[in-house]
Amino acid sequence: MGKKCLAEFIGTAVLVTFGCGVAATNGFGTGYVGIALAFGLVIIALAYSIGNISGCHINPAVSVAMLINKKLTPKEFLGYVISQFLGGILGALILYLIFVCSNTAPADLGLGTNGYGTASNIGISMTGAFMVEILLTFVFVFSICGVTSKEKFGNAAGLVIGFSLTLVHLFGLPLTGTSVNPARSFGPALVAALSGVNPYALMQVWVFVVAPLVGGALAAVIYDMLGGNK
Repeated sequence: MGKKCLAEFIGTAVLVTFGCGVAATNGFGTGYVGIALAFGLVIIALAYSIGNISGCHINPAVSVAMLINKKLTPKEFLGYVISQFLGGILGALILYLIFVCSNTAPADLGLGTNGYGTASNIGISMTGAFMVEILLTFVFVFSICGVTSKEKFGNAAGLVIGFSLTLVHLFGLPLTGTSVNPARSFGPALVAALSGVNPYALMQVWVFVVAPLVGGALAAVIYDMLGGNK
């Protein structure tokens, strides 16, 4: 249990550092495609490195789906989620320190936070953001439920999950910045708010915590209803 939680902690920290790091710098000039690929590629790398240790959830929305599908015990779920949120905070702190040490004002870049209204590139409403995050997370977690349901899919699982994450980012980035992961959103929002980079990030983050959990739960329930776990 301890090793699994440590793997989830490290994995989430790496996801936030690299994924949100690329997002904060606008994909180093590559825009939405670069950001989407960054999140997808880091998931692929982590899936094949810690997947055999913890399953590489690094996302409470994935863990809640595994809990519903009885692939995690309640105790494991709690340990995973705590580790993921702590990892998300560490990743955001690493980004903040990198920007400060590089003499770059973090406020000029942000920390890859999510948002709606004036914090959204298209000004999406709170309700719209909530619906988008449910949809994006549903698609992402539904694909995970499918590719992890049979051992014969094991070798390709990391690629499928990584490209699925890339896909939902391509659609969601201009809308909400794409969360689909409460830990990935909470860490940057907390550090951004406490450091003054974005004082309002923490006020909006509840949408990017609750909506992905709803989307992940729906994906697990519907996948089971379709007989995918049999």
